[in-house]
Amino acid sequence: MIHRLSDVQSNNIGKTTNVWQFVVILKDAVIGENCNICANVFIENDVVIGNNVTVKCGVQLWDGLRVEDDVFIGPNATFCNDKFPHSGNHDFKRLNTVIKKGASIGANATILPGVTIGENVMVGAGAIVTKDVPSGSIVKGVF
Repeated sequence: MIHRLSDVQSNNIGKTTNVWQFVVILKDAVIGENCNICANVFIENDVVIGNNVTVKCGVQLWDGLRVEDDVFIGPNATFCNDKFPHSGNHDFKRLNTVIKKGASIGANATILPGVTIGENVMVGAGAIVTKDVPSGSIVKGVF
């Protein structure tokens, strides 16, 4: 289901995925089967999302993000792809971020660029993730 009030430019979305109102998905994004993309989500071009992924309201997924299967991304979680952002800088160095299978990202967590969040990791609400998180870990605060 793709809600009539969304702007979906990609043809690479699994048939059993739900895309709710006010979602923008750019043309080169890839989204798997059985996902739930909630209201007010923005997904840039070079983003790949696996199967059975939930992206809650207010999330922006920027170029270079890879989200594996069975991931939960809580409301207003924030992802970054540039360590030194400056307005008008067209030569920035994009750093890719990977969220491994079964990970959960809590509401309002901030994931800095270039990190890998391991399998079945739980990132607490409001956490700031600055480095790779080993599989099976629970992180909160500044990690």
